[in-house]
Amino acid sequence: MSSHMDFIKEQLYALTAIPSPSGFTKKATDYLLSELTALGFTPERSRKGNVFVTLGGSGSPLVLAAHVDTLGAMVRSIKENGRLRPTTLGGHQWSTADGENCTIHTRDGKVYTGVVLNTEPSAHVADQKVEQIEKHMEILLDENVDSREGTLALGIQTGDIIAMDPRTVVTESGYIKSRFLDDKLSAAILLGLAHAVKEDGLKLNRKVSLLFTVYEEVGHGGSFVAEDTEEMISVDMGCVGADLGCTERMVSICAKDSGGPYNYDLVTALSTIAKEQGLDYAIDIYPHYGSDVEATLRAGYDIRHGLIGPGVYASHNYERSHMDGVRNTFELLKTYVTQ
Repeated sequence: MSSHMDFIKEQLYALTAIPSPSGFTKKATDYLLSELTALGFTPERSRKGNVFVTLGGSGSPLVLAAHVDTLGAMVRSIKENGRLRPTTLGGHQWSTADGENCTIHTRDGKVYTGVVLNTEPSAHVADQKVEQIEKHMEILLDENVDSREGTLALGIQTGDIIAMDPRTVVTESGYIKSRFLDDKLSAAILLGLAHAVKEDGLKLNRKVSLLFTVYEEVGHGGSFVAEDTEEMISVDMGCVGADLGCTERMVSICAKDSGGPYNYDLVTALSTIAKEQGLDYAIDIYPHYGSDVEATLRAGYDIRHGLIGPGVYASHNYERSHMDGVRNTFELLKTYVTQ
């Protein structure tokens, strides 16, 4: 495995280890600022919280965007028995989190551990299975509390963040298993591209910048970009599932999602490069998907737009990808910005 792939894998472990549900992303962006600065670049963080950095080049400005905010939850209320009632951040599916360990982050900096369970989780007690929907879910704290007053005394309150454990693993065979591969895997790939620009002295064929957004999961991460942007590619997860050609070992190029078609010429150019370079790729349509770059278009920017990413199975669940998909995505991006 190349040094760039090793670097991307290290970045994935580091990024997934930082809890960053939408609205609680400062530690993740602090990390991005530190890493990009260490590579010799000059990143900036906007008032909104997005991180922007130019890698070099001139003319026809291109922005490559990934997001570091994730699904998660927030304390909606504290129940009389001291347990937490949650409310969703992003398109969280509670059925995938039943039994998951989590952390609760208070506004004064305390961190508590807990577990997500439905209100009747025991097979030896329940008369019937409880539907795993938000109103039936609760967070049990790993603390000796059994009343609302006891939980409040810990400093926990409404509005505190609930982050699920990522459980990141990369197997010997190259499979990547983790929560939040959407989109920390592609954020790691963009850091890998920055690493390649520094280490290999890549000659960029235009002005190339990276944008790491922090509100993608709630729909407005990419709603503001640099004024000179002419082209923007969201580097997000590629969908894997029924009626799709992409696998976890491919780079996916999206032709259309729930927001409509992507720029025809850009999709053609990306797929032509993938074919010429012998990369394993698929052009697919995602029926239930929206990306940062569509938020950019809706904000009124006159840009060409595209969407690519490594294939990720079981999205918004405990997700799975493969280092081959990472390599194919990285090589497509590297070729596109240098050829």
